Amino acid sequence: MTDIQQVIPQARPGGRGFRAYSAKHLDMLVQRAGLSPRERLAVRAVATVLPFRTNAYVVENLIDWDAAPDDPIYRLVFPQPDMLPEADVQRLAGLIDDGAPESALRAAAHEIRMRLNPHPAGQLLLNAPTLHGRPLPGLQHKYPETVLFFPRQGQTCHAYCTYCFRWAQFVDEPELKMATDDIGTLVAYLAEHREVTSVLITGGDPMIMGEAVLRRYLEPLIDPRNGLDHVESIRIGTKSLAYWPQRFVTDPDADATLRLFEEVVASGRNLAVMAHFSHPRELEPLVLAEAVRRISGTGAVIRTQAPLIRSINDDPRTWQSMWRTQVRMGLIPYYMFVERDTGPQDYFAVPLARAYDIFRDAYQGVSGLARTVRGPSMSATPGKVCIDGVAEVAGYKVFVLHMIQARDPGLAGRPFFARFDPSASWLTDLEPVFADKFPFEPDGYQAVPDELPGLWPSEPDEPGELMVPAI
Repeated sequence: MTDIQQVIPQARPGGRGFRAYSAKHLDMLVQRAGLSPRERLAVRAVATVLPFRTNAYVVENLIDWDAAPDDPIYRLVFPQPDMLPEADVQRLAGLIDDGAPESALRAAAHEIRMRLNPHPAGQLLLNAPTLHGRPLPGLQHKYPETVLFFPRQGQTCHAYCTYCFRWAQFVDEPELKMATDDIGTLVAYLAEHREVTSVLITGGDPMIMGEAVLRRYLEPLIDPRNGLDHVESIRIGTKSLAYWPQRFVTDPDADATLRLFEEVVASGRNLAVMAHFSHPRELEPLVLAEAVRRISGTGAVIRTQAPLIRSINDDPRTWQSMWRTQVRMGLIPYYMFVERDTGPQDYFAVPLARAYDIFRDAYQGVSGLARTVRGPSMSATPGKVCIDGVAEVAGYKVFVLHMIQARDPGLAGRPFFARFDPSASWLTDLEPVFADKFPFEPDGYQAVPDELPGLWPSEPDEPGELMVPAI
């Protein structure tokens, strides 16, 4: 084994080397980006609404401070002055500048948060499971075969992404948080729902937990006495490989964590580390390569995913570089997501038409081993909706879409069309074409047969108005 201490940048001598930075350090840190006092005040104002946390590894090893504030990793973790509407930022900045009571600042932040759709896709109402009539907080069950579990100790991260769709987990709004430490209830629920084949441990970031705590959650899932043989895979959603790869290399419990991974694999399950990489620079450090090597050595599979984010990775060359590097390292490209309709979506979102162009251009430049990736995909209320392309059908310019996953399993894999809209950035911005409803809406249209003589006019008088009845 290499002398890993020679290649790992240490945040500070001794201990785990981990040093977190929170909002109280924000003004000091952003001075390095050359922001004026007025701009720094605006950043602090945004941070009263949206969460901020980073660490010394990210600050000292991933950010190019000579390029800040335009550096993509800087923008990935530091709030931007214009992430929120200007009127809201000015209101908050005024309260901070005037030394307003903390209660006034909290009240203003709460009011703004409630306008930011803190829990998109109906996850609090539509995905909440019950057991014997009792609601199960900290669990989500949207698709029949997959259950999400939010361990209470894993609902923070080594650093927060500015675009995070789960930002509500990290702010001072207890009623918005999803979490539980009741692994027994999860086991009981899984025992009664044998259609579930996969459990996703998510957050936050489960890898913020030490091995002993993580073991308390994983061991019951693989214990043969619990009768969960129908659970074929366990997934761990994490950004730790990008933000603190030392978790798997030099942390005091790194070796124990890898042994736990080996036990999960030995139980006959597929263990998938769902790694979140937003930019190629996160793949460069030698410590990351060592972490990947060690995890892969346990038999676990590392799959990679991230959203497409304006000003951070909205360039096909960025994604092509990421996917090619990931394949070279033995990682499996999995998803390019569309920025979800929550938080500062208007600031970070890329129009769907451009998202498709970026995905296609990147996809064309990689080998078949990287073409495991899917996208651009919207994790919306009815399911994961993928943009397959832009085409002209019977004189109409349309988006061609299909559902990778669906709340109604019968819709998975089914193609459908939406009227082309160059400014649309989310599913709710789209309108159906050749039908009056999308297939996931009540009484939505059915697939149109390949041959239907006389259905398509050669020159429609009103583009976008042609309706095809359910067949």
